[in-house]
Amino acid sequence: METPAPATPANAANTLTDRFGRQVNYLRLSVTDRCDLRCSYCMPKGFSGFEEPENWLRFDEISRVVAAFARMGVGRVRLTGGEPLLRRGLPRLVSQLSEIPGLDDISLSTNATQLHKHAQTLRDAGVHRINVSLDSLDKACMEKITGRDSFASIMAGLQAGKQAGFDPIKLNMVVMQGVNDHEILRMAQFCFDEGFILRLIEAMPMGATGRNSQYLDIGPIRDQLVQHFNLLPAATELGGGPARYWSSADSKGTIGFISPISQHFCATCNRVRLSVDGTLYMCLGQEERFELRPLLRAGISDSDLDAAIRTAIELKPERHEFIEQPHKIIRFMSQTGG
Repeated sequence: METPAPATPANAANTLTDRFGRQVNYLRLSVTDRCDLRCSYCMPKGFSGFEEPENWLRFDEISRVVAAFARMGVGRVRLTGGEPLLRRGLPRLVSQLSEIPGLDDISLSTNATQLHKHAQTLRDAGVHRINVSLDSLDKACMEKITGRDSFASIMAGLQAGKQAGFDPIKLNMVVMQGVNDHEILRMAQFCFDEGFILRLIEAMPMGATGRNSQYLDIGPIRDQLVQHFNLLPAATELGGGPARYWSSADSKGTIGFISPISQHFCATCNRVRLSVDGTLYMCLGQEERFELRPLLRAGISDSDLDAAIRTAIELKPERHEFIEQPHKIIRFMSQTGG
């Protein structure tokens, strides 16, 4: 007697599921690999190997790809870079994406140096939430990490974000031993006072810059903060990413912890990344990729585009190998899309 084939879910045509049973419902979309900062863990000083503008996906091409993902159940898109606010006309792209059926959450990751110029326009166009990179509250330390005098412009951007009504605003702090780890408690209190959500992130060995970062396990840090602020596990999910959140009893303060090295979350990974040149990366810590730009510029149909994306998702690996093979990934974070 033949064994019956596994039943196909009724909504299988509207979902993206990889070969390990993980549903992909989150697309991180890089709109540029340029950045006005040179954060030590992201892009090396003096780097000039940027993608040529003619190889950037145009806004209409980006919209086609996002629409294809949305047809298959991807409801969350995060605009990243590099620094996405350096992409000219970004609010126009956001407006186009806002009209795509099924796409119900558009967010933005930014270093905030340009945010004071664009916050209200982006909010009006359809960006719901923002994440801001801020690794220190010390001006000199920030200049050391970012390679620029960036502190005042970031602070102005944060205030502009609050005035524009972004909710929530999350601050991403990459924790580095001997660099900014002494500021964690101060940063947490700052976020509690300002109504921001703090997210503490372990440095990842992406390229030579990432491998040179002073990695620090955030597990003991979490234990210290839980005790200091009497934190409890958050009752609700805050976004579609890998952070695990803890909140104060009055819910006025929340801290998220992202631990890709000490406690990887690969088994529940729900995202892929699209770089500015149209390359789909399936994992930060592996080389599997799929080129969409040649297909788009050859006039691929929507149905074939959907099929190509499904083929790409089949390449998604089970897990990264940052620990086992830390030198495997030579591309920088800014080239992949944050």
